[in-house]
Amino acid sequence: MKRIVLLDVLRGFAIIGTLGTNIWLFAYLGNLNKMFGDPLQPWWATGDRILQTLMLLLVNGKFLGLLTLLFGAGMELKRQKALRKGYTWPGIYIWTCVLLFIDGLLHYTLVMEYDVLMSYAITGIMVSFIIHRSRRFILIIMGIMGSIHFIGVGGITALLALSESGSSFNGMEIITQLYAAGTWWEQVLFRLSNFVFFRTESIAIIPLNIFLFLFGALLMRAGVFSDHPSARRKRRKLMNIGLAAGIPLNLLLLIPGGMMDLFVRYISAPVLTLGYLGLIAYLLEKNTLPRLFERLGEIGKMALSCYILQNILASVLFYGWGLGLGGHPSSLLVLSMWAGICILMMLFSHVWLRQFSLGPVEWLWRKLSISPAAKHPSRSEPM
Repeated sequence: MKRIVLLDVLRGFAIIGTLGTNIWLFAYLGNLNKMFGDPLQPWWATGDRILQTLMLLLVNGKFLGLLTLLFGAGMELKRQKALRKGYTWPGIYIWTCVLLFIDGLLHYTLVMEYDVLMSYAITGIMVSFIIHRSRRFILIIMGIMGSIHFIGVGGITALLALSESGSSFNGMEIITQLYAAGTWWEQVLFRLSNFVFFRTESIAIIPLNIFLFLFGALLMRAGVFSDHPSARRKRRKLMNIGLAAGIPLNLLLLIPGGMMDLFVRYISAPVLTLGYLGLIAYLLEKNTLPRLFERLGEIGKMALSCYILQNILASVLFYGWGLGLGGHPSSLLVLSMWAGICILMMLFSHVWLRQFSLGPVEWLWRKLSISPAAKHPSRSEPM
């Protein structure tokens, strides 16, 4: 089946956009208070904080939402392929989710404590038993999961508004000291010994994941990612609604004290995600910056490899066992490192795909999942 170019480009944007959020965690050595509103230093206090807030306003939660939506769209593609081939659904897809969970566990343990892949794996297993049902049934499940998520985040937001501490987190000094001076192995052991604490978010976002997985599947069923004129009209509608509603909702991030930060990340951001999806598709249709979109599409083709690679590179740059740039870097330096990693990933994916049909992790994934996909005759496979 021919690849959908738009899906690859969207995945590429989602990968580098997710790094645009995570780079601050690496740069500030795991200190969540630097990611969310810092009551001791409001966003307007310095030019440095304004730049950081602007970046987070653009990316925090938006591209994670896009990545989640695309996982659902990809699942629907696999379900449709299974139907065409006469395979039982979910069948082998459960095994691919198990592989994703193992991949996420390794990534969490060895690289980054806020990995999202394990959460996607659990969500994937749950959604695989829903996605083949009727549109009405899917919409009911979406309504239930969306309500659970909204009530949960809304309740926490209300508690933060009533508290004096805003969204500040305690005990961050222990983490920052470890990532500043500890060895890589000490960090591995720390993640394992604090597994429950660091996996709290991954469990809490499962209702949102289910909602977005199913939404992405419905968008795929509706042909939103195709090149048909009707699909373009649907994407324009998503863009208009997403931007019109999402921009003012995300400006709640500017409320002092950080009390709305969680609401913006988990409620407002997914709304703006729809606007981003439509806007990126519109720019692709207009052939805007074609070389850049080609490179992003290549990142999208090796999304899993690039996702892991970018986090490894950020660890090397900022953690004490690497170059040790983390701690209190300027926002300009952080953004420069983000841009540098993005460029490296573009070069890596471009060079790699000139020789091989799949990214290294994708190739291993294909082998372990015993996929029947045919090899490309003009390209060799990585060893």
